[in-house]
Amino acid sequence: MIRLDNKNRLIQLAEYLFGGGLWFVSGYIIFAICYSILGWTWWQAKLLADVVGLTLNYMVQRYLTFNTKKLYKHEGQNRGRYILLSGINIVLDYLIVGALHAVGITPYIGMFVAAGVFTVWNYFWYRWWVFKPQ
Repeated sequence: MIRLDNKNRLIQLAEYLFGGGLWFVSGYIIFAICYSILGWTWWQAKLLADVVGLTLNYMVQRYLTFNTKKLYKHEGQNRGRYILLSGINIVLDYLIVGALHAVGITPYIGMFVAAGVFTVWNYFWYRWWVFKPQ
């Protein structure tokens, strides 16, 4: 495992937050267009938003935040783990947003709530499992 000093850990955290922010902002814009302008259901709009956001997030996390030469030998494993974790996250995310929507809270607010949960959750999974150098 790569040892990082506190300064490098802060840079890594900033890069991680950049990737998550890119996912959130791109997804939020796509969601708003599809949900509010095109009239899609919340889950259809969110699905497209997540596909785009997850793709952008993977690129940042893999090739910037957690980039190391040791990961190149395990690209398939890294992608597989990312896809598996993302699948679990999407189910949990839709449960959060859907439950809030069912009690009258707009999906726009639900997306913020879910993003807060997954900001902490994903960092640990990415660091110690998805992009962990072998």
